[in-house]
Amino acid sequence: MNLNLNLTRVLALHFFLISVIAFGGAGAVLPEMHRFLVDDLRLMTDQDFISLNALAQAAPGPNVQIVAMYGFWVASLPGALASIGAMCGPTSLLAYAVETLGARHSGTEWHKLIRRSLAPLTVGLVLATGWMLSVGASHMDERWVRTLLLTAVATGIAMTRRLNPIYLIAAGSVLGAIGVI
Repeated sequence: MNLNLNLTRVLALHFFLISVIAFGGAGAVLPEMHRFLVDDLRLMTDQDFISLNALAQAAPGPNVQIVAMYGFWVASLPGALASIGAMCGPTSLLAYAVETLGARHSGTEWHKLIRRSLAPLTVGLVLATGWMLSVGASHMDERWVRTLLLTAVATGIAMTRRLNPIYLIAAGSVLGAIGVI
């Protein structure tokens, strides 16, 4: 029980810390979650991490539910509650305070500058997530180059065309089902 309580505290502290940089949502900080849970603490394997992420994406609900799933995997219900509470609670209050303050100063230059400054950070975090999931899912086998090439092509299409992402997801699903990737 003591180990589980300590692990729950570690989860809560870490998810609180990464929640502060989670511009773009929980998915944007998946590489940090992976580093923490798989590389540093070795609480799950690459395959466990990616499988839980796929399950969370397939399930209805917000993307942040992945945090509760990782917490549950590591420390059962207390881990899930501590993880999701630490990820959402404090930053929800911070977001409310920032938005209230931002509404009062929406026309000022510093407000516009802050908004413009956060966009590259968000894009970078999301791109890092895509890279981490692509590399982790490929297991560095013979399909690795094809998987990364497809990821690069899909990213390029998504960034330059106004195409519904469902078409890219469907294409990736078909290529995966027939064994290309």
